Amino acid sequence: MAAANGNHGGRPPAVDGDQLAVALRRRDAKESVTSIARHLGVGRSTLYRTLAAYDEAATTATPHVADH
Repeated sequence: MAAANGNHGGRPPAVDGDQLAVALRRRDAKESVTSIARHLGVGRSTLYRTLAAYDEAATTATPHVADH
Protein backbone atom coordinates (compact mmCIF):
# COMPACT_ATOMS: atom_id res chain seq x y z
CA MET A 1 0.00 0.00 0.00
CA ALA A 2 2.83 2.42 0.82
CA ALA A 3 4.40 2.05 -2.63
CA ALA A 4 1.04 2.77 -4.23
CA ASN A 5 1.04 6.07 -2.30
CA GLY A 6 4.50 6.97 -3.61
CA ASN A 7 6.40 5.91 -0.47
CA HIS A 8 9.25 3.59 -1.37
CA GLY A 9 11.17 3.69 1.89
CA GLY A 10 14.78 4.47 2.49
CA ARG A 11 16.51 7.47 3.90
CA PRO A 12 15.59 10.85 2.40
CA PRO A 13 18.41 12.68 0.64
CA ALA A 14 20.55 14.88 2.89
CA VAL A 15 20.65 17.57 0.20
CA ASP A 16 17.35 18.38 -1.49
CA GLY A 17 16.85 20.11 -4.84
CA ASP A 18 16.71 23.62 -3.39
CA GLN A 19 19.88 23.07 -1.38
CA LEU A 20 21.62 21.63 -4.44
CA ALA A 21 20.72 24.74 -6.44
CA VAL A 22 22.20 26.94 -3.69
CA ALA A 23 25.32 24.78 -3.55
CA LEU A 24 25.81 24.94 -7.31
CA ARG A 25 25.45 28.73 -7.40
CA ARG A 26 27.91 29.14 -4.54
CA ARG A 27 30.36 26.68 -6.11
CA ASP A 28 30.17 28.60 -9.40
CA ALA A 29 31.04 31.72 -7.38
CA LYS A 30 34.22 29.89 -6.26
CA GLU A 31 33.11 29.49 -2.64
CA SER A 32 34.76 26.61 -0.78
CA VAL A 33 32.88 23.35 -0.29
CA THR A 34 33.57 23.66 3.45
CA SER A 35 31.82 27.01 3.59
CA ILE A 36 28.89 25.83 1.45
CA ALA A 37 28.44 22.67 3.55
CA ARG A 38 28.49 24.71 6.77
CA HIS A 39 25.84 27.08 5.33
CA LEU A 40 23.60 24.16 4.32
CA GLY A 41 24.11 22.26 7.56
CA VAL A 42 25.50 19.12 5.93
CA GLY A 43 28.87 17.42 6.08
CA ARG A 44 31.59 18.16 3.55
CA SER A 45 31.73 14.54 2.40
CA THR A 46 27.96 14.55 1.85
CA LEU A 47 28.21 17.70 -0.25
CA TYR A 48 31.20 16.36 -2.21
CA ARG A 49 29.23 13.15 -3.00
CA THR A 50 26.13 15.13 -3.97
CA LEU A 51 28.08 17.47 -6.26
CA ALA A 52 29.97 14.56 -7.82
CA ALA A 53 26.70 12.73 -8.52
CA TYR A 54 25.24 15.90 -10.03
CA ASP A 55 28.32 16.44 -12.24
CA GLU A 56 28.24 12.80 -13.36
CA ALA A 57 24.54 13.01 -14.24
CA ALA A 58 25.09 16.27 -16.10
CA THR A 59 27.88 14.81 -18.25
CA THR A 60 26.02 11.60 -19.09
CA ALA A 61 22.76 13.41 -19.87
CA THR A 62 24.15 15.21 -22.92
CA PRO A 63 22.06 14.50 -26.00
CA HIS A 64 23.65 12.44 -28.75
CA VAL A 65 23.59 13.91 -32.23
CA ALA A 66 22.97 11.41 -34.98
CA ASP A 67 25.43 11.47 -37.87
CA HIS A 68 23.83 12.06 -41.25
